[in-house]
Amino acid sequence: MTDQPRRPSILARIVKRMKHWLHLQKFHASLRHLHGPRHRVAAPDEVVLVALVRDGAYYLDAFFDHYRSLGLSHFVFFDNGSSDTTLARLRQEPGVVILQSTLHWGDFENDFRNYAAQRYAADRWCLIVDMDEIFDFEGRAEIGLSGLTRYLTEQGYTGLMAQMLEMFPKAPLSAVANLPYPQVLEQFTHFDISTITTHDYSSAATGLAYFLRQNSGPAPVPPVLFGGIRGKVFGETCCLSKHPLIFVGPGVQAALHPHASTGLRLAPMSALLKHYKFANDALARDKASQARASISHGEDRLRLSVLTQEPDLSLWSPQAQCFDGIATLQQQGFLQADPAYSAVLSQSVAASQSKAAPSQTNEASHG
Repeated sequence: MTDQPRRPSILARIVKRMKHWLHLQKFHASLRHLHGPRHRVAAPDEVVLVALVRDGAYYLDAFFDHYRSLGLSHFVFFDNGSSDTTLARLRQEPGVVILQSTLHWGDFENDFRNYAAQRYAADRWCLIVDMDEIFDFEGRAEIGLSGLTRYLTEQGYTGLMAQMLEMFPKAPLSAVANLPYPQVLEQFTHFDISTITTHDYSSAATGLAYFLRQNSGPAPVPPVLFGGIRGKVFGETCCLSKHPLIFVGPGVQAALHPHASTGLRLAPMSALLKHYKFANDALARDKASQARASISHGEDRLRLSVLTQEPDLSLWSPQAQCFDGIATLQQQGFLQADPAYSAVLSQSVAASQSKAAPSQTNEASHG
């Protein structure tokens, strides 16, 4: 007797490879380059952002404000058939590439991200985010994104995990359905991590073991988290862990799954993705998603069921907390800190202060 799964037959393997080849042929036949450079232009020390978008004009102003503030100047948007002003708005921005395919999102989203990253971020750091995600990390104020990627490179890491934190307001969702995104970022200040489930990175219980076992890293690798407010209220089985920041070097395959890349050497710490799922009229978007049948896992159906029955639903409860920074989430175990990285940040702060001290002394002596 053996617990090992039976190896598929030669015929089954041939059929699987043929289906994969046909899938890729269909994808490449659908691919269009709409705007911007046709090949990578980012310098070796620059980060390339990759994002999928469909009718994302609502998010763009605040999205660019945040990510340009991190120092990003190279953006690759993979459009899935926008019919609003998204494409016109993107063409106005410097440093933007627009690719497009109108194939079914649920069947091809991994191909969309992987292609964009491999084409425009080869041998570069790549930040893969969704339009409703705001990337943040320990050290943003002290050393910035360039300092973070420099540290990761020096340590031989090629990937940084992040945990998604669902942000929501105290008010009913219906009351903020049409709130502009910049105001959403100001007013969606609460989160709830009272029902988080934690799995070891290597655990089969994540459902991602096929991808995750192809990565490595010094212990402790951050855990894989599930649940949160969407699990608590809507019954969704939400994976909150992702690989958003990766170096697309030899052996690395970007975004083979919405939450996972492979071939990574992961840093022993985690960043943050503040997730604004409930902005931009969540009820209307879930109705549209259901009509298109674009999400196979059925999470939109679960949310739609609850929101239809409770149109004035608020996600706030006594377990909700108000966001006050990365450090609190590290103390609560939602994010993982790395003492070595934290020490580097402390040294950077001390060095900055020592440089500032002489100039302050000179100003005082000439006062």
